[in-house]
Amino acid sequence: MQGLLSQAKRTAFLSLVTNTLLAIIKGLGGILGHSDALIADAIESCADIFSSFLVLFGLQYAHKPADEDHPYGHGKAEPLITFAVVGFLLISATIIAVESIRHLNEPQQQPEFFTLYILAAIIIIKELSYQYVHRKGVLTKSSSLKAEAWHHRSDAISSLIAFLGILCTFLFGKGFEKADDWAALVASVFIVYNAYRIFRPALGEIMDEHTHHELIDDIRLVSKEVKGVIAIEKCWARKNGMTYVVDLHLEIDGNLSVKEGHAISHDLKDHLLARFPFITEVLIHIEPAPENG
Repeated sequence: MQGLLSQAKRTAFLSLVTNTLLAIIKGLGGILGHSDALIADAIESCADIFSSFLVLFGLQYAHKPADEDHPYGHGKAEPLITFAVVGFLLISATIIAVESIRHLNEPQQQPEFFTLYILAAIIIIKELSYQYVHRKGVLTKSSSLKAEAWHHRSDAISSLIAFLGILCTFLFGKGFEKADDWAALVASVFIVYNAYRIFRPALGEIMDEHTHHELIDDIRLVSKEVKGVIAIEKCWARKNGMTYVVDLHLEIDGNLSVKEGHAISHDLKDHLLARFPFITEVLIHIEPAPENG
């Protein structure tokens, strides 16, 4: 697990560095290029910097070892950090929307053409960042990294909207100077939509929503490799940061002694922990298997 944690932390740090550099580039480009959409993008990137920092902090805190007050560990800190990321997204969307509406009522200067080159580069960088961070999020089973990945995708699409808005000001000329502001307003709506997409899985994790069907199927299959295991009657999995806690009902021969049943349950637990390194605890309840006929 330490290897996966190191990968997750390196990925979060890379996101932090990327967001910081892009916020500077967007801000300078927006000011010098007279682009409200690019300035709006820079505002969102400033929020991205704080959210990336929170993800990095959350990954570290979530993997503190279990203690007397937190016997299941601190993994639930990860979805809580995801909620904070969502909060930053909503704040960004609100600021962008308010500024866009305000600028719609003011005379608008046409953005400089070079802002299109900046946005094109940002779109590519952000989409590549999404692909990389999402892949690492899936690998490490980190909800906060997956949220960070969607943050990059949100940036890529909002930058694409800004690109199209500025492009309209050049293609259609006079009368379309405010397409830049309309693009920023549309981007704010899209950011809210992405905030929901990030929020929903994290809420399910906090509520221990039953969504880990593939893992449970694998557990049922692997359990049959242990001598004495007849079947798994019930099985639940709770995500706890990058790890899982499993509860299951084990069916064994009802004629076995308590000592023999206890030994089988220990063998099963050791086998599952060895086969699934991301499972940190297996709680087993023993049931007598139904007699044939």
